[in-house]
Amino acid sequence: MSEQSTSVQVKIMDKEYRVNCPPSDQEALIKSASYLDENMRNIKGRGNIHGVEKIAVMAALNITHDMLRKNRLINETRHSTAQQVQGIETKIDSAIAHSRQLEI
Repeated sequence: MSEQSTSVQVKIMDKEYRVNCPPSDQEALIKSASYLDENMRNIKGRGNIHGVEKIAVMAALNITHDMLRKNRLINETRHSTAQQVQGIETKIDSAIAHSRQLEI
């Protein structure tokens, strides 16, 4: 059964927003809003982009870029780890086969 959504108030760039989400996601929502607020304030602080909408779009692009880069690194690490595990399995299989030959 799905959780009942409740309203959570978050503040981004001094503006308050009410967002519905399940109670189990409230902490993540608050952290996400804080992260977005920090990113938007950093962009605004640089002074080269004006307007909340443009700042929000740039923050979204930066956050998305970081997420995609991290996902790529995770996938590369998974692939590398899978290759290492396969190499270890091959060595184990070889050692077992060699051990069986010695027993015979």
